[in-house]
Amino acid sequence: MTALFDRLSDVFERGHANPVDELLSDTRFAQADRTADAAVLIAVTDRPEPGLILTQRPQGMRDHPGQVALPGGKVDAGEDAIAAALREADEELALRPHHVSIVGSTDRYQTGTGFDVTPVVGVIPPDLDLTPNPAEVEAWFEVPLSLVMDRANWTQNEVYWRGEMRHYLEMDYQGFRIWGVTAGILANLSQRLSYKELINGR
Repeated sequence: MTALFDRLSDVFERGHANPVDELLSDTRFAQADRTADAAVLIAVTDRPEPGLILTQRPQGMRDHPGQVALPGGKVDAGEDAIAAALREADEELALRPHHVSIVGSTDRYQTGTGFDVTPVVGVIPPDLDLTPNPAEVEAWFEVPLSLVMDRANWTQNEVYWRGEMRHYLEMDYQGFRIWGVTAGILANLSQRLSYKELINGR
């Protein structure tokens, strides 16, 4: 294990020791007749200034077409969230499971499209030769972890959806629009993970 993994594990554990208020979710918009367990991988790159791997989904996908996403998908029978997140990251980006040092699972997120998503945090080596699967990934990029962990960098917007106003966070990074479920998951993690403590210690 690496120094970043040790620090992240410590900050992660302390951040999850107590409940936090007002975690984001789209539970009230969820379609009750279409639910499924899913998992995503929050892959943190092991750098002096860590990054985070994100993908852009193809326009032709059924769920969240064209959106920026964390690698992930449905949990298959016999899998837990960690196994599903690792499998999906491998299928989408050829991010091999042995490259991922698992830190732990964080707060689940209910999507409006009927998925109950468990985010799994892990540390990966920098500059891996990732190969996107064109059926699932149009592009991938690395965003600074410091950027997405700072709530001040997010813009809050709203849209009328399914009979009421839905509030959501949004950020533009080098032409990629990070918003919706991905933004919500990262915003929730920022309440659990202090970037300042991660980089500078207690």
